[in-house]
Amino acid sequence: MNYSDQTNGGFVEARAPRVLLYSHDTFGLGHLRRSRTIAGALTKANDQLSALILTGSPVAGRFTFPERVDHIRLPGVTKMTDGSYVSEALGLDIDETTALRAGLIRTAVEKFEPDLVIVDKEPTGFRGELLESLEWLKENTSSKIVLGLRDVLDESKALAEEWDRKDAVSAMAKFYDEIWVYGLRSIYNPLEGLEYPASVDDRMHWTGYLRRDSSGQAERDEEPYILVTPGGGGDGELLVDQVLQAYEADPTLMPRAHIIYGPFLSGQTRVEFEERVAALNGRVVTLGFESRMESLMAGAQGVIAMGGYNTFCEILSFDKPAIIMPRKKPRLEQYIRASRAEELSLVRMLDPDRDGTSAAVMIEAIRSLPDQKPPSTGQYPDLLTGLEFIVDRVDVLLPPKRIKATV
Repeated sequence: MNYSDQTNGGFVEARAPRVLLYSHDTFGLGHLRRSRTIAGALTKANDQLSALILTGSPVAGRFTFPERVDHIRLPGVTKMTDGSYVSEALGLDIDETTALRAGLIRTAVEKFEPDLVIVDKEPTGFRGELLESLEWLKENTSSKIVLGLRDVLDESKALAEEWDRKDAVSAMAKFYDEIWVYGLRSIYNPLEGLEYPASVDDRMHWTGYLRRDSSGQAERDEEPYILVTPGGGGDGELLVDQVLQAYEADPTLMPRAHIIYGPFLSGQTRVEFEERVAALNGRVVTLGFESRMESLMAGAQGVIAMGGYNTFCEILSFDKPAIIMPRKKPRLEQYIRASRAEELSLVRMLDPDRDGTSAAVMIEAIRSLPDQKPPSTGQYPDLLTGLEFIVDRVDVLLPPKRIKATV
């Protein structure tokens, strides 16, 4: 163990704190981006702290990571249309892949020796892969273990069934010292409808949403533009199609649209979209992936998005007028978030079931977007307390360790 050379009454500080963040990431970018944001805030606040992210994201290597933050890529898995999972690349069956991931997690935990572990969303990990490491941490270390939950998980009945199947409530009660909800209880309780012990409620902390900044400049259009983002893009086909239909139907439609497909919108669908974009004479420009999305959002007149957690935080952070067209499958998370945000006058929601899917609907929305009121004029003007709360909470959980100095 390494120690600093600063003494204080015969004591020296123990080695610098280490934080391990687990992000299962079987699909999309949300979990990794949230973990990366939290790790960056912690290392920025404490110039001695180091953070290691365990992630299953297949695009983790395309991101830049803050100073003193690194990541380990777990073997990827892919969700099939029937809901089952297969190994992304190794040719192993899903049980073998899960066992391999679990072993890598256990090794990382033992070798990294974290003082704090932050688990994103899944109390037991993907297919229970985290349980062995959680048991080991509790039996062999004094590490603090935190479960981090986004503001909305799913509608209550579906969540109760899922968590019962995973035995997630028992794991939450047994292993986790604290539960952080990255939102406000007055807006939505992600555990609504679940039955859990009062001791769990006592450990819950509502942090507020996670502020983003635009450090690391991406190339922006000099002309006014709106930003269109379906997040990771894997289920963003409908949103992109609706926007393109609007520009195709109205040759005078402005401002210009900047579409970021996301890394998972690919194949023939992407090819067909590009053919349509080419016929629009520069009124729509596209990019497959941008790791510095915050910079592009900061320069936009407004945003059209699907409404995942990270995108919602960016909309709030840069105070951008926004139109949210949420998905409703495989879970209602985005729809619940968008509906609640619309009730609070934070965003405008386009619900195909309520508003229709005609080009005229999207044309009107795009034309009015630059003049739409930003989130700061809504009922909750100050939502972005999450990172500050987390930094303060980590200081409480991990006070400086001191040991007797040897002479």
